[in-house]
Amino acid sequence: MTAQTASTASPVFVPVGDNPAVVFALDARTRACRLAAKAGLECVDHARAGQPAVLADLDFAWDPAWLKAVAARPGTVLTLGDRAVLAHVAGHQDVGAVAEALRAGSGMDWGGYERLDAETAELNYHELRKRDRPFVMPQTASNARSVEKAAYDASYKGVTDALTLYLWRGAAFHLTRWAARAGLTPNQITLVGALLCVATFFLFMAGEYWWGMATGFGFMVLDTVDGKLARCTGQSSWWGNIFDHGIDLVHPPFWWWAWAEGLNYHNDPFETVYEYLIVGAIVGGYVAQRVIEGVFMRRYGMHIHVWQRIDSQFRLITARRNPNMVILLGSLVFARPDMGLELVALWTVVSLIFHAVRLAQANARADRGAKLASWLA
Repeated sequence: MTAQTASTASPVFVPVGDNPAVVFALDARTRACRLAAKAGLECVDHARAGQPAVLADLDFAWDPAWLKAVAARPGTVLTLGDRAVLAHVAGHQDVGAVAEALRAGSGMDWGGYERLDAETAELNYHELRKRDRPFVMPQTASNARSVEKAAYDASYKGVTDALTLYLWRGAAFHLTRWAARAGLTPNQITLVGALLCVATFFLFMAGEYWWGMATGFGFMVLDTVDGKLARCTGQSSWWGNIFDHGIDLVHPPFWWWAWAEGLNYHNDPFETVYEYLIVGAIVGGYVAQRVIEGVFMRRYGMHIHVWQRIDSQFRLITARRNPNMVILLGSLVFARPDMGLELVALWTVVSLIFHAVRLAQANARADRGAKLASWLA
């Protein structure tokens, strides 16, 4: 391998040391290697001479965002206090000396390395729509639960709906821990959720709204658990992503149509034409909002929900499945499921107008030569 080839080759991932601590039912080495594989790095026991490598001290747990940041910057070391946690050793640097320093837990002269201080540096999580200081912490058998909680919180999107962000965040954490210990995979969780999703459709269709709410909210919680389990255990996959997001994208219109049909089992069914108008407004508004989001992403390289603070705040309540279910649940409390669907239609139109205006404002700024950037950047 020539010096030029070594400098441009992708680094391998080398876990250093041994740690019996178990996090999400995985020992430290296995979990670190899974996270590395998810980041596109091959996990090996030793790097060849002249081969760039990211070395990781297994005495520490870290957010995968740190691994991606260090892997993209040869000659970088992430430190916590006086300890090195991750180090990207370029092909011309001494990988043996770095490995020995990590193994001994002693300091070394990091001359020639760019240092990242885990206690002060911040990163922009593009995938999770947030800016934060990723966690780094010692990993021991006695603080395994603290590591799991830190990893779980780190996997959360910063911009999402209020129910996911606040209401069942704690419950989903305990379910994620249980699923890991039970040996369940994210795809198995998604499959159970999919069955609940289908059950909700048929229960709504039959006018069994309260039972449908139970299965629907169960599906919504599992829709959080599968993603968190995948990120925390490094089990994300192309198929799992398609399976999960495909269900998320397709099922809401069917739920709202089933709700309208279920009104035939109650005292106030819609007239056929009015039902078509209500469901058409909900489904058409939902599709139009998705189109606006896609256009915004294509033009400006970011989600519309992270452009400015108001966009992130509106995402908490925008007309998506979870906020809509809250509206419908409220309508059941007052025994007016028909009015609930009307309110969902109204809120969908309001949300569509909001996003259409925001897209127009973004286009106007871009036409004036302004460069759009996320408020999280």
